[in-house]
Amino acid sequence: MKGSEAIIESLKAAGTEVIFGLPGGVVIPLYDALFDSDLSHYLVRHEQGAAHMADGYARATGKTGVCIATSGPGATNLVTGIANAYLDSTPIVAITGQVRSDLIGTDAFQEVDITGITQPIVKHSYLIKDPKDIPRVIKEAFYIASSGRPGPVLIDIPVDMQNAEIDYVEGKKIDLPGYRPTLKGHKKQIRAAARAITAAEKPVLYVGGGVITAGAEKELQALAKLMKIPVATTLMGIGTFPEDNVLSLGMLGMHGTGYANYAVTHSDLLIGVGARFDDRVTGKLSTFARHAKKIHIDLDPAEISKNVLIDIPIVGDAKNVLAGLVAELKSMKRDARKTAAWIDQINTWKKKHPLSYQDEEGSIMPQFVVEEIDRVTRGNAIIVTEVGQNQMWSALFYKHKKPRHFISSGGLGTMGFGFPASIGAKVGRPDKTVIDIAGDGSFQMTIQELATAVCYDIPVIVCILNNGFLGMVRQWQELFWNKRYSETIISCQPDFAALADAYGALGITITEKKDVADAIRTAIKAKKPAVLDFKVRAEENVFPMVPAGKSIEEMIGGHK
Repeated sequence: MKGSEAIIESLKAAGTEVIFGLPGGVVIPLYDALFDSDLSHYLVRHEQGAAHMADGYARATGKTGVCIATSGPGATNLVTGIANAYLDSTPIVAITGQVRSDLIGTDAFQEVDITGITQPIVKHSYLIKDPKDIPRVIKEAFYIASSGRPGPVLIDIPVDMQNAEIDYVEGKKIDLPGYRPTLKGHKKQIRAAARAITAAEKPVLYVGGGVITAGAEKELQALAKLMKIPVATTLMGIGTFPEDNVLSLGMLGMHGTGYANYAVTHSDLLIGVGARFDDRVTGKLSTFARHAKKIHIDLDPAEISKNVLIDIPIVGDAKNVLAGLVAELKSMKRDARKTAAWIDQINTWKKKHPLSYQDEEGSIMPQFVVEEIDRVTRGNAIIVTEVGQNQMWSALFYKHKKPRHFISSGGLGTMGFGFPASIGAKVGRPDKTVIDIAGDGSFQMTIQELATAVCYDIPVIVCILNNGFLGMVRQWQELFWNKRYSETIISCQPDFAALADAYGALGITITEKKDVADAIRTAIKAKKPAVLDFKVRAEENVFPMVPAGKSIEEMIGGHK
């Protein structure tokens, strides 16, 4: 068969069912083979959308997402999506076409060194030089993308490799001597961690996206319940622990809850699981959990003590390590009542510093819109977000209870991520209500994917918290730059409802608080792509907030 047909067969052998992409000159052979296959392909309107859709699909399903682009600008348009997947540890395989092998290095039409460009933002990349390698490379790519700490893998395939004739042999057993992720934690380290937990009086579990990747939410909840340990999550860890549980602290960090930040600051033991101690969580490093002994459970040894010095490191898969930790604790003499005074203190902080906002007569508050989405969907929707204020309000005011039900751009903070990611999530989970909570700035970055949603009848709902600003930047300008709103006022706004209608989607503009819930219900019942334009209070801020360079207990707004 042709190399292009071998690509399709290899993708199917790897379990691929869905592809997001956009054809171009050097992937015509691949798309010709795709024409006769039973794989579902979604034609995007911009390659960045393809990468974000593959990302959203992967996060919602736990499978590996796949996207395709042509050479040159097609490949470079994937870069932002690949970087986003890399920083958030999402498994995707990106396939790019390349010019003929004999033209590589000659600056041929639409030639770029995409393996070189993406080298810092992929787990691994391949340039196919022998068509017989196609089955092996694709098998390896899926294994690398989805195993260990997940991430993107890029395969660059010259057009002559796609046209070449080969005898197809499915990829053999994977043999990668230099790649051996450690899955089981060291028993001695697990025992040391268990002893530290039994000795602690003020412990806190600090949980990140690695718990979702490992499918370790049950083990996490078992540990928290067994030892009565409160749980704070990162943005990526939202959904690992139900936020209606009394032990939940919600999100910690720069825009975390007051009680989460106080708890971490005053803890005597911090148990990090599948999190990387990034700057948005720690604030001023020298003061982060300064009274606490620190345990760090992570699959990636490079993250251990990278930012914060760790007392008890455990390298391994979160599911395996947490299960081992629970078993060890059950065999030890322990007293879960030891944390009773600590839980009382946290409950006092919760009463004193609750998440709150001030209603304004005649205005729709953005936090209220998020609360109504939560109420109408009964907390069961998959919530996808753009980046900025909308993202933080979604994280704080929707009560998240399940893993893989909150999808957001964490490490890269990519405006325009949410809408195409919501399309990918809905493709992967057609049984779920999928809502993209968006900003009027972010949504316009990938708004053309409305055509994709309408064309394939993908009923995602976009809820725009429309404040007429690039809101998060404006907030910083207000608080730290004397309200000098330099280029953050979005003065030329489209009529989003009319624009949705022009694409063939449902469009509704909401200007009254009393109409918020009905608009959400109408969109859900419509079972078609919908854009709800909520005209919210223009200069509302996200609080609490930790200013740059400050300790996480030095919050301003919203907590006193």
